Amino acid sequence: MTARADLPPLDGLRYGALGLALAFVALPLYVHLPQHYATQFGVPLASLGALLLAARALDAVADPWIGRLCDRALGRRSLLWQLPLAALLLAAGFAGLFFPQPRAPGALLAWAGALLVVTYLAYSLLSVLHQAWGARLGGGEARQTRVVAWREGFALVGVVTASVLPSTLGLGVTAAVLAATLAVGLVLLAFAPRPAASDAAPAPLALAWRVGEFRRLLAVYLLNGIAAAVPATLLLFFIDDRLQLPASQGLFLASYFAAAVASLPVWLRVITRFGQARAWGLGMLLAIATFAWATALGAGDKAGFLAVCIASGAALGADLAIPGALLAGVIQRAGHAGQAEGAFFGWWNAATKLNLALAAGLALPLLQLLGYAPGERSPQALQALTLAYCLLPCALKLAAAGLLYRHFIATP
Repeated sequence: MTARADLPPLDGLRYGALGLALAFVALPLYVHLPQHYATQFGVPLASLGALLLAARALDAVADPWIGRLCDRALGRRSLLWQLPLAALLLAAGFAGLFFPQPRAPGALLAWAGALLVVTYLAYSLLSVLHQAWGARLGGGEARQTRVVAWREGFALVGVVTASVLPSTLGLGVTAAVLAATLAVGLVLLAFAPRPAASDAAPAPLALAWRVGEFRRLLAVYLLNGIAAAVPATLLLFFIDDRLQLPASQGLFLASYFAAAVASLPVWLRVITRFGQARAWGLGMLLAIATFAWATALGAGDKAGFLAVCIASGAALGADLAIPGALLAGVIQRAGHAGQAEGAFFGWWNAATKLNLALAAGLALPLLQLLGYAPGERSPQALQALTLAYCLLPCALKLAAAGLLYRHFIATP
């Protein structure tokens, strides 16, 4: 397939629409689920953190194999049954997680663990395939940035919707909307530009690790991803106990992701002027300044935290639009375009899951060790919560920015 230099809006819509459904399911799974089980079912934070760590780690291990499957499936008719099956499992697993049948502690954890594995694996298959599909559409830096921007723009719309629905219309409506958006996304994807089929054998699992530029980019992505995953995991606890504004959860989440949506055209302009790596670095610096300032907020600081959500949401736009496009460029320069995108994005998604696993598996038990529990508002507990939510992400972002500068800015 000969890639066009631009990306027609209709093609961008058809390709990117599935991103809405995938992001729609991701937010409740990674943000609402921990608080839901802790507050509604009384699951201890340490047990919950261990369960999420185990399920996400297993999911991460599977992603490279899923990447090989996607390389084999892209451009073939096997997608006609693989995609709907994965979507069905994803929708059913989501509903089962938020409406569990057993309520006894042991049975509840077993139920949650089993459905987490099914849901994560279905989500991973759809996500890796969607990302690899976009990378195989080819083109230079500008085209690939637009491909990613369409996908992540729809993803942000899905996240904004998911941030409002659970608290306004309930989890039942949320599950129904997920099923509908998955169906619409798959129908539109069927009419999107298709990557050309390749006769090449699926790439070996270790292929991506032989590319030095991929290893360096992945290190930056890991550090930056953990920095983003920690506050995402702790956000609702921070709103409820540090700010004491539980009624404003929907407003804060919606403003955060709406700011990310609005920032995408701005980041495209910044990328055009400064390049992808420098633009990403500017986004990291914006996030660091924002979370550092958040340490000064206290109970009732609604306007102050709204400003934090808007600024950090704008920084999120860079995190969403740039890394995937950088990876597509790495694959092209390594000579694996049109053959092994799934292998690279499989490891890329595994890193994403590792970020989320570490955030839940380490931050939640650490908070419990330091004396914090949901609803605890003693000075010691709130200090621990602030340290984990604000300052830890700043330190990790600084480390990521340093690596980015060293490997992709100072020596491009």
